[in-house]
Amino acid sequence: MAETAGISVQQVRNYVDLGVLPPVERTAAGYRVFTDEHVRALAVVRRMAEGHGWARTREVMVAVHRGDLAAALAALDAGHAELDRERADIRRVLGAFATVVASPAAVLPAPRRGARIGEVADLVGVRTSQLRLWEQRGLLRPLRERGTGYRVYDAAEVRAAQVVALLRRGAYPFDIVAAVLGELRTTGSAQRVHAELARREQELHRRSLRRLRASAALHDYLRRLDPALPG
Repeated sequence: MAETAGISVQQVRNYVDLGVLPPVERTAAGYRVFTDEHVRALAVVRRMAEGHGWARTREVMVAVHRGDLAAALAALDAGHAELDRERADIRRVLGAFATVVASPAAVLPAPRRGARIGEVADLVGVRTSQLRLWEQRGLLRPLRERGTGYRVYDAAEVRAAQVVALLRRGAYPFDIVAAVLGELRTTGSAQRVHAELARREQELHRRSLRRLRASAALHDYLRRLDPALPG
């Protein structure tokens, strides 16, 4: 069993003890007896781990081997739903970056020196109260002038204020705006971030396919356990 899967003998024992593999019978001398069913189950476990990760694989397989098909299916559905949410988030952020890249307003020249809040509000086209709200939400990080305590926005923060204003006018929620700003602060380039997010989306496609293969392998295994299983 261990050699077939490329894992240690102790891992096989752990899988049995955890309920990830079906229960095993023992000889009179106490040795475990593994059958073709265990070999098939172990192959499914390995494929499931590739597609769904170990934590969900354990949850699903334990439910299967205790006869709780509903719990196993619920865990699988939760995994696919996570991918769907992640895919939707990436697309929303990609759309936000497309807005930033395409808009001339996002590349307005910023003051070379530090700008006060009123100057930034005029440049961006919002009220000073709006800038303060965005700061409270952690979107903007102006410095404070020594002595007076006045807010001072450097070129990067003016750029951030422009991006926030642009995306909020496009009705993007604050969580998406925060994600866009976080990426921009890391790379400094909307085009580079857009390319990185596109790469993440492709990786998500590959993860989805691995998850699909894992679910197909599990379905075959369930049909072997119960040929009367619907579908």
